[in-house]
Amino acid sequence: MAALPISSNGPGMVRLLCTRALRSLGDASITLPNGRSMDVPAENITFSMPAEWAPHQGCWIAWPRRHDVWRAAAVPAKKAFTDVILAINRFEPVTVVAPNDLWLEARAALPDSIRVLEMTIDDSWLRDSGPTFVEAKITSCPKPAIRTLLGMDWVFNGWGGLYGSYEQDKLVAAKVCEAEGLPYVSTDFVLEGGSIHVDGEGTLLTTEECLLNPNRNPGLSKADIEARLKRFTGVSKVIWLPKGLYKDNDTNGHIDNFACFARPGVVLLAWCDDPSDPQHAISSEALQLLEQETDAKGRKLQVFKLPCPPPLQRTEEEWNTLSLEGRENRHAGERLAASYANFYIANGAIIMPAFGLPEADAKAQAVLKQAFPDREVVAVQTREIVLGGGNIHCITQQQPMPVQSRA
Repeated sequence: MAALPISSNGPGMVRLLCTRALRSLGDASITLPNGRSMDVPAENITFSMPAEWAPHQGCWIAWPRRHDVWRAAAVPAKKAFTDVILAINRFEPVTVVAPNDLWLEARAALPDSIRVLEMTIDDSWLRDSGPTFVEAKITSCPKPAIRTLLGMDWVFNGWGGLYGSYEQDKLVAAKVCEAEGLPYVSTDFVLEGGSIHVDGEGTLLTTEECLLNPNRNPGLSKADIEARLKRFTGVSKVIWLPKGLYKDNDTNGHIDNFACFARPGVVLLAWCDDPSDPQHAISSEALQLLEQETDAKGRKLQVFKLPCPPPLQRTEEEWNTLSLEGRENRHAGERLAASYANFYIANGAIIMPAFGLPEADAKAQAVLKQAFPDREVVAVQTREIVLGGGNIHCITQQQPMPVQSRA
């Protein structure tokens, strides 16, 4: 087998000149720039997904645009996005992508320290449409083995066809990697980045509600899906929670709105004390499962209860200021999928959502400070983002430092 072509990209930096397709659970099929493909045997390429607290080179965010998702022509959402961008930019570089008709607007709204790239997008949930960055070790190249950061380009199907148009978002992962000069591999596996969370030491959290939903990978069994998660992220253990947050219907219960690792062996879980609230039963079931589990290293899990805000509903005004299509898909009075678990881990900080509820916001911030004692916990008001169906973690995608920088 011919060696993969490589090039030096500065001191200690080696990157693949090829990108593209990983078509099966076993061997990696990599398409070269000249269109020829090269098969890499499974034993010669492995992947490892860093934990989100690993050092970041920066963060990716997309500018909001859909008026059926973002009310009032997305003006309030753009303000909330800007606040999140500025908060993260205090701790690490941020790149914002915007379509050509909104690039000037985004550029004018943001300081020069933030890079703004033109990119055609359908909407702004980069956690799900963007690449999941992993480390690859390739041993079929000239010795020594190549270690490189690359993007995992999952199949994006618009959360099981939630929205009518997602053709441009299907291309975002590849475009981000191209912009960074990073290799990427495309899978035949439907997945969103918000549906998984790893501890960086071999353990992955997810929900059955999302990954076993027939609108994702209907031809795969639970065992098939788990095998792919292990193959593509390098974990050795998958912990399945039955459900995600109550009423998180847009994503079918993404894990990132419900539970996540704070560090190896420690999990934060969205919690509700009120037995009359349907969230209480969901959180209690998850807590019981987590307390009986061990991680990939055999450690018992410590669980922090992260209190949910009191139930929040969409107001009549918030519904009325959606586009006609948006009003058909939403309704006034519906419960919002609001959770404090939907935060972003930045270099040295936690950027957490807040909902204009001083007591509840402060209580959640205190738990996060306890879980992350070495990080500054910064609260950003994000009701306008949760109105769109997600929150801070959903709109962000961290790019880890190059492998050699963390060696």
